[in-house]
Amino acid sequence: MASRLGMLIMCAMSLSSGAAAQTSAPANPVAIIPAPAEMKRLGREFTLQESTAILVQAGVPEVRVVGTYLAECVQAACGLKLPVEDQQVLELTRIPTNRIFLHLVPANPAVGDEGYGLSIVPEGVDIAAWRPAGLFHAVQTIRQLLPPEDGASAAARRLPCVQITDRPRYRWRGMLLDCGRHFMTKEFVKRYIDLLAYHKLNVLHWHLTEDQGWRIEIKKYPKLTEVGAWRQATRDDEQPRDAAGRYGGFYSQDEVREIVAYAKSRYVTIVPEIELPGHCVAALAAYPELSCTGGPFEVSPNWGVCEDVYCAGNDRVFEFLQDVLTEVMELFPSPYVHIGGDEVPKTRWKACPKCQARMKAECLIDERELQSYFVRRIESFLSSKGRRMIGWDEILEGGLPPHATVQSWRGMDGALATARAGHDVISSPTSHCYIDYPQGPDPQKPDFMGFITLEKIYGFEPTPGELTAEEAKHVLGAEANMWSEYAPQPLIDRQVFPRLCALAEVTWSPAERRDSGDFSRRMSAHYKQLDALGVAYYIPPPQLASPTTQFAEAFEMTFGPTFEGGEIRYTLDGTEPTKASAKYERPVRISETTVVKARTFLPNGRESEIAGFQLGKKPE
Repeated sequence: MASRLGMLIMCAMSLSSGAAAQTSAPANPVAIIPAPAEMKRLGREFTLQESTAILVQAGVPEVRVVGTYLAECVQAACGLKLPVEDQQVLELTRIPTNRIFLHLVPANPAVGDEGYGLSIVPEGVDIAAWRPAGLFHAVQTIRQLLPPEDGASAAARRLPCVQITDRPRYRWRGMLLDCGRHFMTKEFVKRYIDLLAYHKLNVLHWHLTEDQGWRIEIKKYPKLTEVGAWRQATRDDEQPRDAAGRYGGFYSQDEVREIVAYAKSRYVTIVPEIELPGHCVAALAAYPELSCTGGPFEVSPNWGVCEDVYCAGNDRVFEFLQDVLTEVMELFPSPYVHIGGDEVPKTRWKACPKCQARMKAECLIDERELQSYFVRRIESFLSSKGRRMIGWDEILEGGLPPHATVQSWRGMDGALATARAGHDVISSPTSHCYIDYPQGPDPQKPDFMGFITLEKIYGFEPTPGELTAEEAKHVLGAEANMWSEYAPQPLIDRQVFPRLCALAEVTWSPAERRDSGDFSRRMSAHYKQLDALGVAYYIPPPQLASPTTQFAEAFEMTFGPTFEGGEIRYTLDGTEPTKASAKYERPVRISETTVVKARTFLPNGRESEIAGFQLGKKPE
């Protein structure tokens, strides 16, 4: 079989080479994000027609599933309902005319578990991979090659002819979604799984428990959701609320199973996070006997770090956590379970007789070693169940458990130390990967956030340069963290996009392939794809070209570059600009102290936030 498959691929390459010689490149731009490892433009196009069929390798159910998914994507994009037909690979010697053929090939180091080969020629399309995951990623490439236009138009059905050999740089390409601070609906979580898959990201780190809410049903401890999933609403954005005025929600175990199965169909692994020994006030509100003081507690309506944590000297705490994690592991097949382990105040432990007795019995020097004892005990339990523990880089303090993976968030020092110690690490420092931070200067957000631009994330390097080649193998990849303190569900899109596109390319594409100018060009086209997906991405507000806002006689008000396809509307009387306000077309002369407000408007009706400036005349 191997030789026949090899002949088929060589035939596809031969057809491609012939097509390349026939004509110049087509008009359709190729703007794939993340950029493929290797790509060659071939000229001409393949046009999807009503007579086009999708052929899938017979006898391999996973390939048929991907082929059916491709048919669904084509129908959604183009309105064409393409049949999916079985095909015996041994019967083929070349790509069938007017067909898209999906099949598996023998192991190939050039593509690995998630890579693929894609050949589009005027006669047909060949998609080959070692594993079904590679075929699925190839489908995402095809989706991006289809122009985001009205499905009834001829242009929406044309694929540019290309030859691609693609594979990911890292095996961990993820995003954290924090549903602890703000609950997000099942449909919303599934939508984000689709968006991750579209950009070839393969991990959803699902943050499910916090001081502000417990979001997963645990059958043995019903109060976790009866009590812990709800808090008194204190903000306008905490909607909807129940009859008692509480805000919150949780996922039933059936809903979790549904979401996990959906993610599996999209080749996305969900890694659950159950926070311990801190960030657990929602659990303590339900079961106060698990604390050092006995409570009572209420689910916290405030952000920040709470002093109350699980009692490290109480064996009942470990029984509780093992029970919880047992149910969690039954729901999530992921080889990894995240336990948090960050921001654990030691105040309660220092004053707790049980915790102090534990330290004496275990010969622990201080509360930092007590935290390490706590984490090691949980890691030992998870390991006994065949799972691997992940914790934030605080778990390095006091000694790292033997099989732990570290997620480095307080800079990259944790990543460096972890890899050098021979442990796996995920890079997600606040400096580049915290996409809850503003995308530009925002005086309404806490000072510690600063801001992180699209360009800054694109320049991120997940592997510290100080590591040896052997040590660098421990860097699994990187993850963008979408914490939700300041972003309930309606605001998530504008925080995540377009920055997640940059992280997708950082983690998928070869380092030597990275080109900020080329990425910017492709992003300009990719915004149309995001529009088609209904993504409410961030639109930068207008910025003055000059940082100076004071003048002696007059000021030439000039705005910097406008967002792709947008126009700036402004007012000079302090009122909010609308689509009917003055349109900025050239510098505006200001001769008196003036309050300017400006906003960018896009042709699709979307708009940026309002930017405000006070242009002041210097006192004489």
